[in-house]
Amino acid sequence: MTQVLKFNQPDYDSISTKEWIVTNGIGGYASSSICGANTRRYHGLLVASFNPPTDRRVLVSKLEEKIISAREEFYACSNVYPGKIHPKGFQYLTSFSRMPLPTSVFSNGKHTIAKTVFMRYGKNTTVVEYTNEGEEALLLELTPLLVYRDYHHLFREDKEWTFETRHLAERLIEIIPAKNGPALFFRFTAGIFYPEPHWYKNFEYAREKDRGLDFSEDAKSVGKVSCMLAPGERASMIFSTSLADTEGDPMEWKEEEEHRLKGLTHKKKNSFLKDLAISGDQFLVRRQSSDSYTLIAGYHWFTDWGRDTMIAMRGLIIATGKKEVAKSILHTFLQYLDRGMIPNRFPDLGEHPEYNTIDASLWLFVALHEYDEQFHDTEFIRSVFGKLTQIIQAHDTGTRYDIHVTPEGLLYGGQHGTQLTWMDAKVGDYVVTPRIGCPVEINALWFNALSIYVSFGNLLGFPVAAYVQRIKKLKSVFREHFINEKGYLHDVVIPGHKADDAIRPNQVYAISLPYSPLTNTEAKRVLEVVHQHLYTDYGLRSLSPFHPDFKPIYTGDQWHRDNAYHQGTVWGFLWGEYAMAHLHVHKYSPESRKWVRQHAKKLEEHFYTEDGLYAMSENFDGNNPGHGKGCIQQAWSVGMTLKALLAADK
Repeated sequence: MTQVLKFNQPDYDSISTKEWIVTNGIGGYASSSICGANTRRYHGLLVASFNPPTDRRVLVSKLEEKIISAREEFYACSNVYPGKIHPKGFQYLTSFSRMPLPTSVFSNGKHTIAKTVFMRYGKNTTVVEYTNEGEEALLLELTPLLVYRDYHHLFREDKEWTFETRHLAERLIEIIPAKNGPALFFRFTAGIFYPEPHWYKNFEYAREKDRGLDFSEDAKSVGKVSCMLAPGERASMIFSTSLADTEGDPMEWKEEEEHRLKGLTHKKKNSFLKDLAISGDQFLVRRQSSDSYTLIAGYHWFTDWGRDTMIAMRGLIIATGKKEVAKSILHTFLQYLDRGMIPNRFPDLGEHPEYNTIDASLWLFVALHEYDEQFHDTEFIRSVFGKLTQIIQAHDTGTRYDIHVTPEGLLYGGQHGTQLTWMDAKVGDYVVTPRIGCPVEINALWFNALSIYVSFGNLLGFPVAAYVQRIKKLKSVFREHFINEKGYLHDVVIPGHKADDAIRPNQVYAISLPYSPLTNTEAKRVLEVVHQHLYTDYGLRSLSPFHPDFKPIYTGDQWHRDNAYHQGTVWGFLWGEYAMAHLHVHKYSPESRKWVRQHAKKLEEHFYTEDGLYAMSENFDGNNPGHGKGCIQQAWSVGMTLKALLAADK
């Protein structure tokens, strides 16, 4: 569904919070606010991935755009400097549309310029296209602003950064930011380049300031392109890390990208489902080290995480029928299986994955179960069954971080200073929610892993009868230790020592996963408590508002944000998990399906009109959720919403 946002005398504070992002399938992206003002260190027209999907570097910060006619001039760009906004091009923004490609339209009433941004898929190449949509010719002056930095950092003027230019051909320039450094190639399809080297100083990024981080940056101009555009004429600015990738017709590239995006739409008629499927494709990338697919956990600042990938791929990849992609992703993580664990995270730099997770390997079983349900690919299940056996045995005998099975049969994990579950906030050496012991969702996942293992074993004819009695015992032990007298589930237990009765969303997994250790009556009671304390139409709170540790707002510096991260903050991906639980306990009745569709409306509105446009935020405030917080585009937020809506639409 193409939605056009229209503006009349727009206010900077409101429109600068609306952002867009386009990606290139290898970890790179282009992103900014809809009025062209960068508000984050992560914004840039070319953020290239030098070791896909990691080692991301900002090369082109933005373009300064001035429109000149015989009688007047105005800007189509904005910047925030200390104490002022200059220029104030946001005043001339009349509309923005995100699909199929982000397009901002600026007009002063007499002259109108449309700006469209896209990337070439699989290449570190960004194209910015300008079209004169007015009735008179105009002169367009475009000044690229350049930086060269890791995307987590900021850039400052320094004599090291010379940004030397060399003309390779007509309208083709090579730019070397520093001696012996990699080049940036800049091609433009119209106009004349005028060298004007100087520094732009002290851009301020409001979102970084809000997050308690450094927020000021410099950028370098090497010159400007001046081109005359008659009504209907276009000019394209092309930035790339590869000379070869600047060659060709930008209009053909644009048509190719639009065609690729159109091919991603889901067969369902529902436009929200179709747009979720297109949005979800942004997370799918190629990992160079394994020569296979993986999923970025979130934009702008995450890489590929094991837990997030296993959860998100259920909706983004498996439920949408991408069989070969699903196999590739599963192979990516299985090839790094070590001591019964798949990686929690692939770092930005280096090739050594991190294994500090207790649940990623268990989520692998759930993903494989849903893969088999969708594709009935027995041979693939057979090919990975040995790896599943390794995982089960490693957890039985014990692996990293004191992860082991207790004498009762529950799965235990954690040591001082570690954070192994998805509630993994840590500031320095301080772990906010350590959850050492037997967490409820980990044991729901363990129950599912054993149940799925038996199901696969029976399918393949392997001897798994010994596990049947074990699963029956685990079901009884789970109910004995986790169901409390108030009818909901403890969050963490240590048999004989501890039972944490904080009301958290983790208990919903005992209902939403394929195999539940609860009776339907018990599940309904648990879901009632979850709804009463945690449910919002944007997701589930991470802690009941009645708990003394509840933090109502997710804001401030890293310390305050991380202390609120799992202490009340609403998480969007948990809306989908709650919706799946709702469908399960109501046996997929027509009423339950209707409930899911109706209660997705707030997330749908957020998706189209707030924060990241055609994107889903990572989380929201615990009280009065509305504006998105954290990442503007989170894989499991999109994936679980898509999965739940597809399930309700069957």
